Amino acid sequence: MMPMPDADRFNPHREDLCPALRWKGQFILAEHDPSVPPSNDGLFWCMHTQTCIGPDGELAEPGNCCLKGRACHGTGTCETR
Repeated sequence: MMPMPDADRFNPHREDLCPALRWKGQFILAEHDPSVPPSNDGLFWCMHTQTCIGPDGELAEPGNCCLKGRACHGTGTCETR
């Protein structure tokens, strides 16, 4: 399986993104300036664990946190579905 390109892996504008995923860009209160390139710093964390690891032990990043099949997606719990 081919690794996901970073541009896709770190894209926070994915469909079905877990509402518990956080990144520092969410907390910058400034108008969008198209002349400023995105930082794409890759610093993400889970609201439930407050770390870069989700409740299921996997990385908290957009490429992983847009999968509704992930046990903790949107709930913060890891019950079997």
